[in-house]
Amino acid sequence: MLGTGVGAVLAAGALVWLPGLVGGDGRDRPPGPVERAAAAARAGAPAALPDLVALIGDREAWLRGHPDDAPAWAELGAAYTERAVRTGAVPDLARAGAALDRSLAVLPADRGNLDARLGLGALAGARGDWKAAKAWGEGVRKADPKRWAAYPLLIDAYDGLGEYPAARKAMESLEELRGGAVVRGRAAQVYRDRGWREDADATALDAAALAATDAEGAAAYARLGRFAWERGEPAEALERYGAALRLVPEHGPALAGRARALAALGRTGEAAAQWRAALARQPLPEYVLESGELAESLGLDGDARAAYGRLRAGSWASPADEVARGLLEADHGDPAVAVARLRAAWERGRRSVAVADALGWALHRSGASREALGYARRAVEEGPRSAPFTYHLGEVERALGRTGPARRHLAEALRIHPSFSPLHAPRAREALEALGEPAVTADALPKDALPGDVPPERSSARGSGAGKRT
Repeated sequence: MLGTGVGAVLAAGALVWLPGLVGGDGRDRPPGPVERAAAAARAGAPAALPDLVALIGDREAWLRGHPDDAPAWAELGAAYTERAVRTGAVPDLARAGAALDRSLAVLPADRGNLDARLGLGALAGARGDWKAAKAWGEGVRKADPKRWAAYPLLIDAYDGLGEYPAARKAMESLEELRGGAVVRGRAAQVYRDRGWREDADATALDAAALAATDAEGAAAYARLGRFAWERGEPAEALERYGAALRLVPEHGPALAGRARALAALGRTGEAAAQWRAALARQPLPEYVLESGELAESLGLDGDARAAYGRLRAGSWASPADEVARGLLEADHGDPAVAVARLRAAWERGRRSVAVADALGWALHRSGASREALGYARRAVEEGPRSAPFTYHLGEVERALGRTGPARRHLAEALRIHPSFSPLHAPRAREALEALGEPAVTADALPKDALPGDVPPERSSARGSGAGKRT
């Protein structure tokens, strides 16, 4: 999911100036793009991308005439960061850093410039520097524990570092300080990350009901679509993504979600067209990789090579870049390159479950399946209930001759989502068929290979809750 911590940072300070909502004839007029972006920012919601662009232009124009406005520089820096996260525009990160530095030059941090400090935390997160993001967020929380915008930033940082108990505490603090659609949506994401699917969906529905703007509603319905997709319900996902697109017609995550769902439903021509639309709006690394894998599954090798080449050649802002590029090299290039890249990320403290999964898969693909096993297990045990993560673990176990666990995890991946990938789901079925049925004599089998065996619950490090893992 994109930039929720960044959106909260943009919300941290009230915009200094906005055009009024009264026309020259004295009559009320509908809010324009800048006002809509400001309303979304104040709620901590992602503004529609055209509105965010308008807001950036407005701040740039304001600051040309008011260069000593420290809060406006901080707002501009946060807006640049959000645009970078949502579009992959790397130059915006440099612009964000310059704007935030200017804000601190006008009003230093020790004189109370919390907006700029939050902005620098969001910028660090966009670059995948979770240690720095954590330090900035914790500094703001210490200075002002009731500043709600610090907590989404901290949740992202703790998740990126694999510090899940701290992320849960930050979520609890956020809920104590603030309600509304954005916070309910954030809570839904935390529940999803714990594997509490029923709680996640119910809370996401609350967020949709509480949405006060089209941007909030689109984000809420796109989240619901993602949850339905991850449960293996592409038809329901398609409906929910459609609801998001009716509110914001060019909503990037909803366009990408529709492409996935259409592919799973066998509507591959429509899926390919939808991927083109998604990439035109939001060319994120994971989207480029998925579009290439759909093309490869259809035998369109030229289109697949073009997508993979685009991913290798591109410059990206999102920390998801290293995961997407790692998976690209693991499956479609040089696994040793993937291992080197992902191991370096891990050593820099980027220890999310996504990095653990990708590193484990790259190690397996490079022939180091024994070392891969710990990372693959960590992703499955500490992460959401994920078909790709579970498939990767099953394949690692199959390579190690752990037939019972491999059979169980490959079957579980297909139960979670029978069409989780147009390229890898068929491979999961082939691998499961190659393993064959378990032996008939029960006393000759390890316990974990018995029919009806229940997969182990996720590690206690993630805690427990009332939600059901279904």
